[in-house]
Amino acid sequence: MANNSLLIVETPSTTCVDSEYLARQQYDIHRCQSASSAFTTASTVSPAVVLVSAFLPDMQLTDFVRVFSRTHKSTVILVMVESQQCQLAADAIGVGASDYLLKPFTDQQLVSAIDQAISLHNPVADLVVSSAASRQVIQLALRAAQTDATVLISGESGTGKERLAQYLHDNSPRSSGPFIAFNCAAIPETMIESMLFGHSKGAYTGAVSSQAGKFELANGGTLMLDEISEMPLPLQAKLLRVLQEREVERLGSNQKVKLDIRIIAATNKNLSQQVAQGLFREDLYYRLDVLPLSWPALRERRDDIIPLTEYFIGKYAPSPGYSICKSAKLALQSHHWPGNVRELENVIQRALIMARGMELQVADLMLPAAIPTQTAPQVEHSAQGLESSKKHAEYQYVLETLKQFSGHKTKTAAALGVTPRALRYKMAAMREQGIEV
Repeated sequence: MANNSLLIVETPSTTCVDSEYLARQQYDIHRCQSASSAFTTASTVSPAVVLVSAFLPDMQLTDFVRVFSRTHKSTVILVMVESQQCQLAADAIGVGASDYLLKPFTDQQLVSAIDQAISLHNPVADLVVSSAASRQVIQLALRAAQTDATVLISGESGTGKERLAQYLHDNSPRSSGPFIAFNCAAIPETMIESMLFGHSKGAYTGAVSSQAGKFELANGGTLMLDEISEMPLPLQAKLLRVLQEREVERLGSNQKVKLDIRIIAATNKNLSQQVAQGLFREDLYYRLDVLPLSWPALRERRDDIIPLTEYFIGKYAPSPGYSICKSAKLALQSHHWPGNVRELENVIQRALIMARGMELQVADLMLPAAIPTQTAPQVEHSAQGLESSKKHAEYQYVLETLKQFSGHKTKTAAALGVTPRALRYKMAAMREQGIEV
């Protein structure tokens, strides 16, 4: 059963949430008027979503979000701000909030934001997310799921791109239809065309019967084209035509089959660089890159490592009761994870085989020895100077990313791991600081 508990943190003078309306929508409501009482209540009720006002009598909003997101990692935080508080909203999202609500908002807008947040709190299948970076990607995926637009998922091998595609499908109006995943790199080049588009009887030597391709099998649902960068150039042209015409023609047949499918493409390469090198068609790239999602590497979302570890222990342990010691958890969090989630899964499977007891130890993990790195000399900074340097570096990174995508805000937001709305707030805050965006 989904957790539908809400914790609303606002003072009587700033109240803007209609608790009675939310209660009629079957939410379990808990109210607090201060940060301290919110922490106490949250430890008891474990809310799915926290709605917090920009004004708290005993704590700064960003401090509250930073601490709450660390102590209640599975709770989604929504901040409520005024229209002139763009910098505050951007800062809150930067330290762990998932999204913001701009006052004044309607009851319907509030319910929509809460429902999306609860979907984050109760993921489907075996998609495990805890870190702020992961939850921001999931939030973007939930929004993309409500459309039929093509999605391009990028990320290193082993990060879980297929799991993310499945999650997107399961949260879409097409969830009752089929989800078909096709790996363009795992199939011999001579067979890809037949398997994707299908063939008629006698279309080629050995075609003793007609066979539907992956496009037809995915009709009414979702087709995921994994490792799309590995598709041969001649087939890219045919794929482009199918995407444009929304119909497919089997090999050896003149009959066209109408398609009603959602396309999700995935790649572990930089497709824009592939286009520049002549390895990928530019027109197909822009056809696929409608809604880009960038799935971070595991080393960039370390808050996911222990939840994933516990999930894999539960999945592969020969019996209930297995756990992992604190030093082993620290070893997992210190590892670089070049193989990402796939490597972590293999490590836990191996550790469960090697373990002599029911608590996994560091030795059971059999991780490669860490390569020592030269430690940079420590430089003392005042708190104010350090914060200014961090803010300058953050703004510089946003500018560089905007430049990389020629000012395209949706692509920039995906690369930064934030929502387009959060990016607009960040850009507005930069303009307030006199930075030309």
